[in-house]
Amino acid sequence: MYVAVKGGEAAIANAHRLLADRRRGDRSVPALRLDQIVEQLALGVDRVMSEGSLYDRELAALAVVQARGDMIEAIFLVRAYRTTLPRFGYTNPVDTGAMQVERRVSATYKDLPGGQVLGPTFDYTHRLLDPELAAGAEVETPAQRSAEAEAMPRVSAILAHEGLIEADGDMPLDHMPGDITREPLQFPMARDIRLQALSRGDEGFLLALGYSTQRGYARNHPFVGEIRIGEVELELDVPELPFAVPLGSIRVTECQMVNQFKGSAKAPPQFTRGYGLVFGQSERKAMAMALCDRALRASELGEDVVAAAQDEEFVISHSDNVQATGFVEHLKLPHYVDFQAELGLVRRLRAEYEARENEDKAAEEKREAAE
Repeated sequence: MYVAVKGGEAAIANAHRLLADRRRGDRSVPALRLDQIVEQLALGVDRVMSEGSLYDRELAALAVVQARGDMIEAIFLVRAYRTTLPRFGYTNPVDTGAMQVERRVSATYKDLPGGQVLGPTFDYTHRLLDPELAAGAEVETPAQRSAEAEAMPRVSAILAHEGLIEADGDMPLDHMPGDITREPLQFPMARDIRLQALSRGDEGFLLALGYSTQRGYARNHPFVGEIRIGEVELELDVPELPFAVPLGSIRVTECQMVNQFKGSAKAPPQFTRGYGLVFGQSERKAMAMALCDRALRASELGEDVVAAAQDEEFVISHSDNVQATGFVEHLKLPHYVDFQAELGLVRRLRAEYEARENEDKAAEEKREAAE
């Protein structure tokens, strides 16, 4: 129960002015430009776009500035803005197999058709602070070479050719993919709905759950079949036209996780899949998503549900950082009536407790006197 707060308008207005002042900081320091954030804090921008469910780099950068670098607040701002946008339709499924790849690695095959492409990664850095960055040192131009366009088939397709991995599965013709931004969540949920929720779930939460599966809680021995990052084309079917209309391209990260499966009465021993797909360059999030996706398929694959990462309602209900923030931070709001009711209850219970204590003490003294 909430109680109306009156007379706080001036304090709230002053708090807003103070927030704007702290956001701006020292006036002698140049203000941040959005293009600086887009170009130099790109991974933070990508996270805000992915968990905010809106692909727009400048808006995500604006949200980062407005939130003073608080990523969850920035995600909240982007989602709030997203609700004001018109919906024209749904694009066709993107073909990540035709991705213009800038990074592509596999932990299962060393030699792949199309090769391994390291791309921009922290994987081989020494994690030592670089003081030259603070001094604004010049950055060396990366090496470039011309290359022939070469097909890069998915690792899962290589395994599927030998019948060693479960079929990818086709969407039933009569099944329309759900939309969690327009329909309330219902459990149990179809995998397409679950993947949407995981895609915009909190990276830290999913990372912890994915880590738990590797520590023995819902162990399923994963391998990174492939991670690929690059640009994919978006196309929209228009009823008046006999062909799909290209809308442009977006950068995404895709992770195909390959997991062991001992087989069942209906399926032979084979590898199974965990899948992750997110906006921008965010392979840690895509990997965590793929680990959680596979863990949440336990019931489908006839496995025992014994760990938190396998509990669909637990995972999905708690993965949304905007909802989690709302529930936790609402505790800062006035709860005066609630607290006074609790306070009165505790006082009454203490009075009853003390009365019983006094009665017991008096009875004990009476027995001692009688003896």
